[in-house]
Amino acid sequence: MIKRKLGRSGIEVSALGIGCWAIGGPWYDEETGKPFGWGETDDRESIAAIHCALDNGINLIDTADNYGAGHSERVIGQALQGRRDKAVLATKFGYVTNEETKMAAGYNASRTYIKSACEASLRRLGTDYIDLYQFHLGDYPEHLAQEVMDALEELVTEGKIRFFGWSTDMTDRAEHFALSKHCVAIQHNLNVFLDNAAMLDVCERNRLASINRGPLAMGLLTGKYSEVVHVHDPKDIRRRGDLEWLTYFKDGVPSQEMTDQLRAIREVLTSGGRSLTQGALAWLWARSDVTIPIPGFRTVKHVTENAKAMSFGPLTVAEMRQIGQLLAAQEEFRDRI
Repeated sequence: MIKRKLGRSGIEVSALGIGCWAIGGPWYDEETGKPFGWGETDDRESIAAIHCALDNGINLIDTADNYGAGHSERVIGQALQGRRDKAVLATKFGYVTNEETKMAAGYNASRTYIKSACEASLRRLGTDYIDLYQFHLGDYPEHLAQEVMDALEELVTEGKIRFFGWSTDMTDRAEHFALSKHCVAIQHNLNVFLDNAAMLDVCERNRLASINRGPLAMGLLTGKYSEVVHVHDPKDIRRRGDLEWLTYFKDGVPSQEMTDQLRAIREVLTSGGRSLTQGALAWLWARSDVTIPIPGFRTVKHVTENAKAMSFGPLTVAEMRQIGQLLAAQEEFRDRI
């Protein structure tokens, strides 16, 4: 079992968390009607999978109030009845959704809204405190962030949250939040396809946890998808082609560049008896001592496979070097053609 600190909070967490976007079920863009979820879900299976995670020593549970327009939080609340003390609970705020219509309706980061969003998350989660409350608007203007930080520090004082962080891929935003006493984590994209040395440097220097979203590249690093195996569910966000940040899939088709990269490094990732998924997680642990990947899941089987990665541990220095060389060679080959 690999353990890590949740930044400078002193809280010990499993080096692997679970990301609960997919178990929220469907919700949609109010303007276009296009999906933000991963398709229909089975709440009973989701709850069983959360219990499986806890039973396997995974205690960091990450969600957001807009996942399924609040449904993900409600499912987690059910799963943690009688087991709240076993979990380190993280959720996010900033995107506004209508729980009844399942529609996304923009964003809000005012002090009043943050307070009301926190209360709503507490009710859905069935708890009286949130361990890690994360700002979800990654590109929110830095000069307006002070009001957000002040509101979060007030929530800490009130005992509603213990610590907070920012879900952002922008290092200047992360540096700004790091100035706050109770900021302990930055959630950002990181996987073998998409490194972010600058953000890792920010986290390491400021003693912040690097919580890694997209650790399996939205499923591409599981090996399930290829040139001939695509995403077909029309309610799955990966079927969209209009989101600039959706780089792993377009219209349900996996990125050809990343598919080629995966083919080049598959043998190294699966060395030592690891599955491809387990190798991708092992790469993240080897990348830095502050990384905590939070792969998504739909089933008990997914969680079981992810949890087993902890028994293998991180990749070796030699394996990391080999992957770096293979990816560099792949990049050079693509530049030539």
